[in-house]
Amino acid sequence: MAKPTITDNTEEHRYEARLDGELAGYLVYEQTGDVVDLPHTLVFPQYEGKGIAGRLVRHGLDDIRGRGLTVTPTCPYVDSWIQRHPDYADLVHQS
Repeated sequence: MAKPTITDNTEEHRYEARLDGELAGYLVYEQTGDVVDLPHTLVFPQYEGKGIAGRLVRHGLDDIRGRGLTVTPTCPYVDSWIQRHPDYADLVHQS
């Protein structure tokens, strides 16, 4: 399987993963000030089990880190992904 292409669709406020030009999934974000809430990750059924959600989360978090922001991982998948990858724990917003 080819690696998905991931882009930031700023109009829709989501990172999108595409395979062969087809939308395979997305990670929704909502930015307030210096904090980005990540409320929802979705991978379409025909693309499940191919690691797309993890790639979306890694890409989104890397982009957010690069912009000097922090995250609130309200999506259960994003929260569990960060727990499994402690090198991203520093991105979690401390209130």
